[in-house]
Amino acid sequence: MELAQQTSSQLHRGLRVAVLLTASGTALVLGMINLTRRLDRYDLPVVQFAAYAALAAVLAVEAVLVVRDRPWRGWRVPAVALVLAAAAASYLTVPGGRIHVDWMFGAANWVGLAVLLDRPLRTVVAFLCAHELLAFLNLALLYEINRYSLAGFATGSVTVIGLPLCVAVVAGVLGRISEEAAAAARELERVRTEEAVAVAAHRRRAQRFAEVSETAAPLLEGLADGSLVPSDPDVQSRCAVEAARMRRLFAETDEVENPLLHELRHCADIADRKGVEVELDARGRWPSPPVVVRRDLTDVALTVLATAGSWARVTVVGGDDLVSVSVVADCGELTVPEPATPGVRVETVSGGGTTWMEARWQPSPS
Repeated sequence: MELAQQTSSQLHRGLRVAVLLTASGTALVLGMINLTRRLDRYDLPVVQFAAYAALAAVLAVEAVLVVRDRPWRGWRVPAVALVLAAAAASYLTVPGGRIHVDWMFGAANWVGLAVLLDRPLRTVVAFLCAHELLAFLNLALLYEINRYSLAGFATGSVTVIGLPLCVAVVAGVLGRISEEAAAAARELERVRTEEAVAVAAHRRRAQRFAEVSETAAPLLEGLADGSLVPSDPDVQSRCAVEAARMRRLFAETDEVENPLLHELRHCADIADRKGVEVELDARGRWPSPPVVVRRDLTDVALTVLATAGSWARVTVVGGDDLVSVSVVADCGELTVPEPATPGVRVETVSGGGTTWMEARWQPSPS
């Protein structure tokens, strides 16, 4: 999409430079030549030079904007008004009503187009019609209209309106092409994003299946071949642990504000289904730990909750520099796998039919 926008910007900038050069050559160079050649015919030459200076000022501002690659924004309307005012002042002092051969008639249209090039086609057409109407009204009100003057005016109007209008149409076509290219680029980016999301989701599902298979598959195989007895308390405890791990894996994909508490609630749900009274308490605010860290922190809780007899209490305390998950329940001594994350520490205290475990994680300073 950035390439399409860059290409569109380059095309528009090139067309803008071309119109600026055309307007400068027509209004400034040819305009000055024609003005000085017929200077003795004007009653008020100073008005013509003032009109010339107004067009030159507008083109100078356009040149600065082109160099800086900036649009006209709020100065566009005053600039167009200045062009029309300069044209009206010039036409008032045209000798003999020969507007169709006057220097301003073929200059104001290009200067106005330079200001309005990035606007919709209807805006350019409105300006060209306003300029044409201004010249015609000046001719009709101040001079005698006959078939010769009308023919000359119509002949001059063909180029005065036709050529700038063709350029405006080209600018509009380029604008539509750039919009369609940008839309196509956005659609292509959307499709690629959806494909990347689908691939990532499939990879995560395969990874989760592999993680569950490492511990759940031997248990299921033992139950299937009869080597493990469902009535065995140890088998029941292992089944509860694996069920909690599966619930945790499913919860890891949920979009929630606090993933750690969300996964702990899913782990507690397994114990709650067994009739264990679980109390979950959270204090403080902490940064969301990575998935690997959350698994190390919740392994302690789900192992104790899966083997609890009747009650369990899970406490989560956190801050910017420490996250702690502790659990106490009426169960015997347990063995928790070593944390996969170096920054996680696990402590265990057992006695009198009660076990307390705590997993602590200290985020690395950024």
